Amino acid sequence: MSFSFERMVAGRYLRSRRKEGFISVIAAFSFLGIMLGVATLIIVMSVMNGFRDELIGKILGLNGHINVYGLNGKLYPYQELVADLRKVRGVTSATPTIEGQALIKTEAGASGVVVRGLLPEDFYAKPIMSGKGGEADPDKAAGITAKISESNYFGDENASIGVSMAQRLHLDVGSKFSLIAPTCKSTPFGCMPRTRTFTVGSIFDVGMFEYNNSFVFLPLPYAQAFFEMGEGVNSIEIMTEDTRQIARVQQSIEEKLLGNYGIANWQANNASLASALNVERNVMFLILTLIIIVAAFNIISSLIMLVKDKGRDIAILRTMGATRGMIVRIFLYTGSLIGVTGTLAGSALGVVFCMNIESIRHAVERLIGTKLFPGEVYFLSKLPAKMDGQEVAVVVGMALLISFAATIYPAWKAARLDPVEALRRE
Repeated sequence: MSFSFERMVAGRYLRSRRKEGFISVIAAFSFLGIMLGVATLIIVMSVMNGFRDELIGKILGLNGHINVYGLNGKLYPYQELVADLRKVRGVTSATPTIEGQALIKTEAGASGVVVRGLLPEDFYAKPIMSGKGGEADPDKAAGITAKISESNYFGDENASIGVSMAQRLHLDVGSKFSLIAPTCKSTPFGCMPRTRTFTVGSIFDVGMFEYNNSFVFLPLPYAQAFFEMGEGVNSIEIMTEDTRQIARVQQSIEEKLLGNYGIANWQANNASLASALNVERNVMFLILTLIIIVAAFNIISSLIMLVKDKGRDIAILRTMGATRGMIVRIFLYTGSLIGVTGTLAGSALGVVFCMNIESIRHAVERLIGTKLFPGEVYFLSKLPAKMDGQEVAVVVGMALLISFAATIYPAWKAARLDPVEALRRE
């Protein structure tokens, strides 16, 4: 008897007759369980990868990889320091910046904002701010989205604000708004708030609600005057060639500065966020793996029932010369066929879903009449999905391994069946 005969018998066992239909139903549910488990695992892990990359990309698009700041809270003079930092190997740019909090006030209301001061040339050098790295949300109002592409002026008293803030405070390009500083100035009438009026020169959309709703960019000289920094700044923002080499670049900077300045990288500034994303990703992987394991238990139960139902057939095969190894392979093929087809179908479903995830999201939103992932809750204006080939291979390999392991005990049980006892029971 050849391997083709064993595979033929295994396929025949999966196509049970009416009296064995319950076994086929269990096998079908096992197939569906593995398919949905693999597809769900691929989809969720891809979405989490995309979410992590998008979130980190937005953070690094607006914030430096490494920040150098003065130990006394102010850097002045900073021009020579900037020139020295730009010479460090791996550094692509060193940008003087000022950052502080203020209150923005318009006729539509007031709210707290983060004000960041940059030189106009440094502002335009950021791809995410110049329009090359940001992506407008198609769900935003058409008028404001058009202004992003038509106007991009930053300089003099023209500031740049986020699209969500513009919608919330009813601002447009050319509108006026007031910024109120957190500190006041002393006058004969007491402490008076320091207020400055600016013009909206451009409206940006970086694809992240948190930044679109709370950031105001000012030209550096006006930010220095607004925060009373004189000619100084409060940090130097450094961008590197490769985010994976930040630790090495930071070490080179520390050796050059000799401990005279404070240094922090984006990972330290966002440590809790990065840790939470990694923990959530690992937990979701374990939870979704349980779906595949549950489906594998269905394979075990269906094969055990099949062994019990086919006891007479097994006994006849044994008396015709079939070895225990052949019986083992027949049931290994039977169970593995469920696992392999379920895994391949689940992989195809998961890949197709990830490739069309935005279209599916919009279709579901139109169907139910509500937004599934509002930007103000999930920080991003679209649902990202980034498939990792190595990760997909791990999921497929794990599903195949679990499916194969589920067939071992029933196959061993079938091979241990005594032909004489099986025929006598019949």
